[in-house]
Amino acid sequence: MTAIDFSAFVDELATASGEAILPFFRTSLGIEDKNRGGSFDPVTAADRAAEQAMRALIRRTFPEHGIVGEEYVHERVDAEYVWVLDPIDGTKSFISGMPAWGTLIALTRFGEPVFGMMHQPFIGERFTGDGGAARYRGPAGDRALMVRPCAALAEAVLFTTSPLLMAADERAAFARVEGAVRLSRYGGDCYAYCMVAAGHVDLVIECGLKPHDIVALIPIIAGAGGIVTDWTGGPAAAGGRIVAAGDRRVHEAALRLLAG
Repeated sequence: MTAIDFSAFVDELATASGEAILPFFRTSLGIEDKNRGGSFDPVTAADRAAEQAMRALIRRTFPEHGIVGEEYVHERVDAEYVWVLDPIDGTKSFISGMPAWGTLIALTRFGEPVFGMMHQPFIGERFTGDGGAARYRGPAGDRALMVRPCAALAEAVLFTTSPLLMAADERAAFARVEGAVRLSRYGGDCYAYCMVAAGHVDLVIECGLKPHDIVALIPIIAGAGGIVTDWTGGPAAAGGRIVAAGDRRVHEAALRLLAG
């Protein structure tokens, strides 16, 4: 069984999660702060309903598989296949009524990301990848995703969710890259990574990510011809400080500036 065999099931997960989320979007929903006393970390009934829906489908269809999710306890994390779920990546955008959020669904095998999807149910877009290829399906049709060439930072479009999420030293390192690029924009969460895969953004730099924030996006960007690593150039699946780029020349230049 290969990763691509799971693509139809991932579509089922995306549909189920979207049906759970959309009744809550742009409504007066209750918001809980998971990080009481620290930086604001919101969770809503939509997050929990979507993850419950996906977990139920996985348990019923693949009871031997593991599940790692944002909102509930992990299950069978030592299984050969483990699903990594983020029901709403970009909850702060979600509660603000902004559409820059999505559901992240990843499948790992022996700990390596082998399939990923970002589903934006409000817009009706699905970005998928298996590391070897990546596709878009949505209002603009069905097409292959491909990163764009970008020879230098001076030609690059850079995104981060917010420099305020970075520690002081990380913010200073980010500022070195930001000062070298053509255009820098804030916001986007998972959507910015998909724009790298689609060839509209060249670079995303983030800090403090959890595995569920990034694992699904790695095979999408890699499948489109890009690269995702940590700030040292190492594997990104564990989260932390992340650099995603469409062109390896921009990636290497960003790593050099981040290192000081």
